[in-house]
Amino acid sequence: MTRQFSRLLLAGCTALFITPLSHAQGDPDAGAQLVNQGDGSGAPCMACHGPDGGGNAVAGFPRLAGLDAGYLAKQIQDYNSGRRVSPVMQPNVDNFSEQQAQDIAAYYASLPVPASTAASSASESQLAMGKKLAEEGDWDNSIPPCSTCHGPGNRGVGDAFPALAGQHPSYIKQQLEAWQNGQRKNDPNQLMTAVAERLSSEQVEAVAAYLGTLSTQPAKAQ
Repeated sequence: MTRQFSRLLLAGCTALFITPLSHAQGDPDAGAQLVNQGDGSGAPCMACHGPDGGGNAVAGFPRLAGLDAGYLAKQIQDYNSGRRVSPVMQPNVDNFSEQQAQDIAAYYASLPVPASTAASSASESQLAMGKKLAEEGDWDNSIPPCSTCHGPGNRGVGDAFPALAGQHPSYIKQQLEAWQNGQRKNDPNQLMTAVAERLSSEQVEAVAAYLGTLSTQPAKAQ
């Protein structure tokens, strides 16, 4: 069962690596105006995600700066269509056109990725558990490492697998729980659903805490 699941997971990830989604071209300048001023139908994006796109850890609003434009555009479109549900997001994006979604995504993708400033309150044992899950997985329970799909250092791969390194632990935990209880279903081939439902609540806390401590920047060559 474990071997079969690992083969299916790797096949699913590989297919998405080599089959990029096509997206319209976004205009970062138009996106900047929408992010900072809104379109008159809801709060501007910066009200929750901050002027630098860094998000808000306490409120559980994710960091968007530097994430892949294709991934971001898809999330906006999914909120718009109801494929992804949030009582906060949907009222503020439900009037955006596809082009506006692309513009906002292009703007956030153009921003520099802020350095991780997460001050973790997790214990050493909890972070060790999170590190093992993120980098080695828990194959006894058919849980692959996060890096299988999210890439080296969990800094993201293309428009299907977003960067997790340095993301707010509160947001990562929130999303893992959303996949577990069926509130979120917009992941490619339901890969995240299959993984999240195998995680215990202790593992969710641990992996979220560990991913939040990771550097958002690739290691420099020595």
